[in-house]
Amino acid sequence: MPVIPVLSCPVVTAPRLLLTAVLSCFLGVPHASAQSSVRLLPAQALPGTPVSTSMTPGFGHPRSSSEGGRTRVVFDLPPGTTYALTPTAGGLRINVAGAPLLKPTRTALGSSVTDYRVSGAQVWLVTPFALTTAANWQASEATLATGTRVLILDFGVGVVGGAVPGLRGLVTSLLGTPPVGAAGPAAPRPVPSVPRTRAGVTPSDVLSAASGVTPPAPPPPLPGQALGHPSSLTGQAQGRVQPGALLLAPRIGKNPGLTRVVLDLPPGTRYRMVPTSLGLRVEFMGVGALPLDAQDLTPELRAWRYEPAADGVTVTLLTGLPLTDRSGWRAQLVAPVPGSDRSRLAIDLSPALADLTPLPRSERVVAGVPPRLVTQGTAMLVLGTALVKPRVVLDPGHGGADPGGVGAVTEKQVALDVALRVRDLLQPAGVDVILTREADQALLPNKAADLNMRAAMGTTGTQLFLSIHVNALSPATALRGYGVETWWNPNHALSSAFAGLIQKNVTAITGAYSRGLKNSTSLAVLRASRIPAALVEIGFTSHPVDGLNLQNTNYLDRVALGIALGIREALVTGVSAQGTGETSGR
Repeated sequence: MPVIPVLSCPVVTAPRLLLTAVLSCFLGVPHASAQSSVRLLPAQALPGTPVSTSMTPGFGHPRSSSEGGRTRVVFDLPPGTTYALTPTAGGLRINVAGAPLLKPTRTALGSSVTDYRVSGAQVWLVTPFALTTAANWQASEATLATGTRVLILDFGVGVVGGAVPGLRGLVTSLLGTPPVGAAGPAAPRPVPSVPRTRAGVTPSDVLSAASGVTPPAPPPPLPGQALGHPSSLTGQAQGRVQPGALLLAPRIGKNPGLTRVVLDLPPGTRYRMVPTSLGLRVEFMGVGALPLDAQDLTPELRAWRYEPAADGVTVTLLTGLPLTDRSGWRAQLVAPVPGSDRSRLAIDLSPALADLTPLPRSERVVAGVPPRLVTQGTAMLVLGTALVKPRVVLDPGHGGADPGGVGAVTEKQVALDVALRVRDLLQPAGVDVILTREADQALLPNKAADLNMRAAMGTTGTQLFLSIHVNALSPATALRGYGVETWWNPNHALSSAFAGLIQKNVTAITGAYSRGLKNSTSLAVLRASRIPAALVEIGFTSHPVDGLNLQNTNYLDRVALGIALGIREALVTGVSAQGTGETSGR
């Protein structure tokens, strides 16, 4: 019998959540990480010991816990139960016989099991990544001290093992993912293999249309909300307040990369939304509520809680990530449907949600950059000095036959679009902007030579070099990639400071999730540059929500303004090459 080790448990301070958290963690079992069918023998209880702690002798009501991107799910196995496991590209299917299936009391079980469904004699554990015969999951059995036999399922990218030998099962031929009616997961696309990243290039250099970067289907728009319309922090439902009206539990809708919360508001209910560092607080007035709560819901919504007050109720939506007035969430108050008096407050939660509101005309201007004083002549003979515009090289990544990442958008097109917008902002501010390409073309057909030629444009007399790219991840990990990151290499003492200014300004203007600065990979287009250089990834074409951002003109305007402001700040604060030794012949 496997030994069940002591697990690390999260600290829970809310009394109502403490018992659930302790039981979930204590009854979890060790980790390890398909598209095959595994048929198992009936689960047997040890002689003379209890067989189950469940009030109902059925299969279901699993315990679960998540840590470090891995989710562990534990099912009790009543005596006589048989089951078959079928790993698929969309999750794990369990066919159960010998015990009734219990109706789910919750759906999302953790970050790596985003949905739990029961249909007929089947249980579905839906994952945001594909399972193969031995990758991204592991199944084992154990007997608890009570004598209860349990099925232990571990899910996560990097988990290996599949069905371990202790299951006494037989691995048969690979199977596809049959549909499970209206409630089942959609038939998945085949997951292609992704080539290993070559040295000196970005992930999108090896993730292209042929590599299958196409993101999951984007979430539906909020009803009645125009794209880019700002979410109101306050509002009021139609009608007059009804004394004694109660706010019912929210309805939760799950989409890849986004969770929608819908609250049915009695007439006259007023509300105020307060984004916080851990989620969204919604203060309702003119309505009552019972003290309700739920947890372990979706990757975007970890828990919700109702806290009644004298004049209303406060609803807390715990996301675990910081929200601002402009990012991480959006909301819309929808009028009642015919035959109902309740308005609907629809709230979308996703860390990839950015600011898609139009830039005011007054903000579409970059302040002037003073000209540089340069010496004309040689080191031996100084002929004079002159004032010249500071020069910056913008490198729209990829081009021509090299599309870059292809998913919600094509990288080469978006990179050029943004670079042209940045040029149009910087030139009126007194900056000489050089583009490595101004059309859909590569510099050279050979990739390595092309990158070196781009980097070589950052010569003496040029102050800064910035390469603009769109990020991408493989389909198995697409939901983990969103937001903006900026890369630098130690090619110049000021490259890291320049990258920091780009990252700060782009995320401030767009409200996009900040992935921070990166320098763990030596990128050819940066390491070969002789001046301060950086590479900014402005979003992920492989993510369903980030992909919508990259299709939005307002978002691209904001990205361009953030880049332009970052470049300007670098130039006026001295975070740039000084161009000493420049001659009049350059």
